[in-house]
Amino acid sequence: MADIHDRVEGQLSSVERLIDKIPGWSGYQQRQKRRQADKLLRETLADQLNAQRRRMDAAQKSLIRHGRLDLVGEMESAVTQLKTFADRVLFASYGYAGLFAAVKIREAELKQLYDFDAALFEYVERLDTANDHLQAAISEGEGLEATIDVIREIAQEANTTFDRRQRLFLETG
Repeated sequence: MADIHDRVEGQLSSVERLIDKIPGWSGYQQRQKRRQADKLLRETLADQLNAQRRRMDAAQKSLIRHGRLDLVGEMESAVTQLKTFADRVLFASYGYAGLFAAVKIREAELKQLYDFDAALFEYVERLDTANDHLQAAISEGEGLEATIDVIREIAQEANTTFDRRQRLFLETG
């Protein structure tokens, strides 16, 4: 996450560095850089989540081809929860205070926020693994229900984690 902020920071021109010498301007610029980094971070996370959702859409089609219409509704539920999470991440307003918010908070609270942010990316990894298992389960015809349940639980947990992060931020802001 710090890499994204550093990347935005590293793209400063010499004129921007000179302007940063103006009293008060630097704080304003820092907030703008945090917003840019936040936007980039959220877009990256949403893109990765949507890639997982596309895999789940393909799995639904595969379920239909394999005659497992009884599981399509369960899979759709998981897809909807994941889409909700991805949309919340992507379209969260700055009022929710973004992943790199400029609000002054204490170091301990900032660490908690970064922990939440890291956890959001862990959901992509967990979904990727679960989607791999789902593809194998569809091919083998075994363990489908349990795998779909795991995917649905990951999507629910991601939304719950996002809620907790939002509450923490509102409490500290």
